[in-house]
Amino acid sequence: MYGASDPAAAERTAFRRAEKQYKLYKLPNLKGRSRSRSKPAGVEGGGGDLSAVVDFHALLAGDGELPAGIGRCDCAGFDRPVFCFLDRPGFYFIPGALSTEEQCYWIRESLKTFPQPPNRTNLTAIYGSISDLFIAAKNQKILVEVENPDVQEKNEQNNGGKPRSKNFKFVDDSEIQKGADCRSTTATTLVRKLRWSTLGLQFDWSKRNYDVSLPHNKISDALASLAKNMAIPAMPSGEEFKPEAAIVNYYGPSDMLGGHVDDMEADWTKPIVSISLGCKCIFLLGGKTRDEVPTAMFLRSGDIVLMAGEARECFHGVPRIFTESDHQEISALVSQLYGDDDCFILDYIKNSRININIRQVY
Repeated sequence: MYGASDPAAAERTAFRRAEKQYKLYKLPNLKGRSRSRSKPAGVEGGGGDLSAVVDFHALLAGDGELPAGIGRCDCAGFDRPVFCFLDRPGFYFIPGALSTEEQCYWIRESLKTFPQPPNRTNLTAIYGSISDLFIAAKNQKILVEVENPDVQEKNEQNNGGKPRSKNFKFVDDSEIQKGADCRSTTATTLVRKLRWSTLGLQFDWSKRNYDVSLPHNKISDALASLAKNMAIPAMPSGEEFKPEAAIVNYYGPSDMLGGHVDDMEADWTKPIVSISLGCKCIFLLGGKTRDEVPTAMFLRSGDIVLMAGEARECFHGVPRIFTESDHQEISALVSQLYGDDDCFILDYIKNSRININIRQVY
């Protein structure tokens, strides 16, 4: 899903070359630590030359003709502008689909609610069921290893019935005995280590399918309603999108998502509704093989992408997010994140991107 089985072959594909073109590389500094830095424009692999990246926000603001291969889609009952690529049927781009207030709401939900059990995250396999991670981070709690049968039973329930030899709970720094030999990590560190959370029907990454036996809640009414409304341009006439699962991706400063195809849902005529939040990124949309040259485009906070039908067969990925010190791209978010809980969220989102992609499984 996330790369070719033959790394050498992957290096030769058009998609891989595009990933290298836009990727932001880490270079060692003098103290031996790593830092992200772009090579100068025109240097292969530096991510410096962005002249070929499609900017739908600029197209929306302009009065001239659209570039060759890009069209506007008119959809009855849908009140937002929608762009498409004429050679990629089923792909739709809705720039600025969410208001600033809506973006802030879903950023908060992504950090406070979506990692909550029974939803699983990339941390579940290591630490078991972790409740109230955001609150623990806000209160500077520390996760420590403990021996507790009740915690053991809860972890097994959220791990598909598989026993776990390690159990953890959040404590204050003062509760850790000096000299105690126990495994521990701060809640703040764990938030930064979040890479994904699964909502609704739980996706099993090892088997690449949906495991209906795992405990789960239905997609919230608010998220389901948003997905249904935004899916309209990509839905067959007279049909309604039915949100059954979602994957929330969390991107740190140097994270990327390699070229892949989302192919585990039964009906590809139904779209994936993909919501972007936080820092801007470059999104690559390729063809049905990695040998086809992909199109690069900017995704900003509040943008929504729909992929249905033939577009579901296209390789796509995120080679880079932008976390430069100049936060003009998310200045509207910064102005709205000012509450007590929002201080931690603001610090997070200045250097991170969140992607919520909602799916109809059956």
